[in-house]
Amino acid sequence: MHVVIMGCGRVGSSLARSLVERGHTIGIIDQNPKAFRRLGPDFDETTVRGVGFDREVLAKAGINRADAFVSVSSGDNSNIIAARVARENYGVPKVIARIYDPQRASVYERLGIPTVATVRWTADRLLRHLLPEDQEPLWRDPTATLSMVEIVCDEAWYGNALALLEQATGHRVAYVTRFGRATLPTPSTVLQDGDQVYMLVADGDEARIREIAGAAPQGGAA
Repeated sequence: MHVVIMGCGRVGSSLARSLVERGHTIGIIDQNPKAFRRLGPDFDETTVRGVGFDREVLAKAGINRADAFVSVSSGDNSNIIAARVARENYGVPKVIARIYDPQRASVYERLGIPTVATVRWTADRLLRHLLPEDQEPLWRDPTATLSMVEIVCDEAWYGNALALLEQATGHRVAYVTRFGRATLPTPSTVLQDGDQVYMLVADGDEARIREIAGAAPQGGAA
């Protein structure tokens, strides 16, 4: 992927280095040119001085070919404005905004922009948003026969009960994060846009489950 990151603080620089190590390309933006020192002397990806909602700055960072945009500057307003510009003006598929005020998370997520709270999450959590299929399980039992992983669902699952997903995969949904808060699903819980789904999967079944969840439900469910 090509990922544009606004904000080269501790989180932004750590995320950038982690993505480069995984073979992805980066365009990172910050108003302070000294912030790029956090990237280290060997970092040879694109760095751009400016704000992440300026068209010229975004163009230099490669927004027109970006697969993802992450805004992790020090300001909530700047982060959400840049995230909306990336999504609405450039159609970037994956857009994530960091926030400092968790009470605003539900507002942003209703706009379809996943939010990451600084206190509870780190660059590792951002990576799970960007590369869910390239992460280690969140938990594995001592016998290594059962794991808990985050599953990305096709939008066609939205509006369907999680019980349908469990039936299709043959595995249980452990919990769902909605508007930044984890909840235990009930048989009537319906999957919504922006939900993060965590499932308990048997060893060797993860790829099959991701394939089922990543496609539309069989049988034309609502």
